[in-house]
Amino acid sequence: MQIRLMKNTTGVPNQAFSRHYAYAGITAVEAVAPGLPAYTHQYRRWNGLSGLPAPDQSAHYYFPANINGAMAAINRSLFPNASSADKAAIDSLESALHTEFLGTQSQTRIIKSSEFGKAVAAAVFNWAETDGYKNASNPYTPPTGPGLWKPTPPVQAAASTPYWGNNRPVITGSTDNTQPPAPLSYSTDPASPFFQMVKKVYDVSQTLTTDQMAMAAFWRDVPGVTSPGHWLSILQQVIRKKDTRLDKAVIAYATTGAAINDALISCWKAKYHYNLVRPITYIRDVMGHSGWNSYIGTPPHPEYSSAHSSLSAAAAVVLEKLFGNIGSFTDHTYDYMGMAPRTYNSFKAIGEEAALSRLYGGIHYLPTAEAGLVQGRKVADNIFRRQGNK
Repeated sequence: MQIRLMKNTTGVPNQAFSRHYAYAGITAVEAVAPGLPAYTHQYRRWNGLSGLPAPDQSAHYYFPANINGAMAAINRSLFPNASSADKAAIDSLESALHTEFLGTQSQTRIIKSSEFGKAVAAAVFNWAETDGYKNASNPYTPPTGPGLWKPTPPVQAAASTPYWGNNRPVITGSTDNTQPPAPLSYSTDPASPFFQMVKKVYDVSQTLTTDQMAMAAFWRDVPGVTSPGHWLSILQQVIRKKDTRLDKAVIAYATTGAAINDALISCWKAKYHYNLVRPITYIRDVMGHSGWNSYIGTPPHPEYSSAHSSLSAAAAVVLEKLFGNIGSFTDHTYDYMGMAPRTYNSFKAIGEEAALSRLYGGIHYLPTAEAGLVQGRKVADNIFRRQGNK
C-alpha cells in the first residue's frame, strides 16, 4: 500500500519519500513493541521521539491488528493529499484485514490492538512534523561562479529543497563524520582531471549499450515508485523470499527507512555545501556540445554527492546486516511497467549498480557516485555502531 501511495503521489520531491519510509517503519516497530524480543530493543533509539502510548499490560494484543491500525493511520497522516481512490484503498485494506482477524480473534481484542497502533502512529507523526522538512524549501539564492551549479536544461527548475540537509536525523549520530571530501578542483583545461572526469560522462553517453540503458532506466525510479520506494519494494521482496517473522520484518522496515532518510540528509548537506556543476551544464557550456542531453533527466539540485548512491549504499548495508548474504536476488519492482527484472548476487551489488546507473544516465560523474556510496555506508555503519552492533 505504501509503495502504491508513493507511486501515485505528486508534488513531493523524490528524496522526500524517505520520510514516509522511515516514519512508517518506526511506527510499525513501536506498534508491536510490547511483544518484541529483548534483542530488538537496541534498534529502538529514535532521535527525540516522545509521547508514545504506554501499553496496556492486560490487553493481550493481537499484533497483526496493532500493525493494521498503525499502518492505516500513519499512511493517512503521511499522505494527506492522496487521491480519493488511494484514501479509499487504505480504508478498504484496513477493513479487510480487520474482518480477517475476527475469524480467529475477539472483536474486543482486535479493537484494543488497533487503537494502540493508532496511538503509536499519532505520536510518531507528531514527532515527524518537527524534523525540519517544512523549512527545506525556504527561499534560496544559489551562489554563482565558475564550476557552481545552476538550473539545468530542459526545465531550468530552481534548486530543490536546498535546506533538506538541515533536517533532524531519525537516529542520533547517524550523520556524524559522513561528509565526503571536496570534489575535484574545477577546471576548464582539457588536460585537467576535472575536464577528463566530465569527458568520461560524455564519452559513455556516445556508446551506451542496451544493458547500460536498461540499467539507467531501471534506477531512474521517477516516474515509478520513487527512489526510496524502490528500496521499500526490494525490502518487501526480501521479506517474502526469506519468509521473515514479523519482529524481524518491522526492524528491517524501520532500519532501512532510517538509513535512507539519514543518508539523504547527509547527502543534501554536501550538495548545497559544494554546489558543484552538473554534467549537462559543463558538457554544453564548456565542452561545446550545445545539443547534448543526459539519457535520463537531470534533477534540480547540485551534483555532489549522488543521492541515489548514498541512499542505496545505506539500505544495502542494513539489509546485509539483518539478512546476511542474500545470494541470487531478482528485483521485480518494475515488472508492472514492462521492464525486465534485474538479478544480483548481493545487496552490495544492488547498491553499486544503482550508483553506476547515474553515470550511464548522464546525470553524475563517476567520482560523485563513488563518494555517495562511501557516504551512505558511513551513515549505516554509524547506525549499527549506535545500536551496539559490530
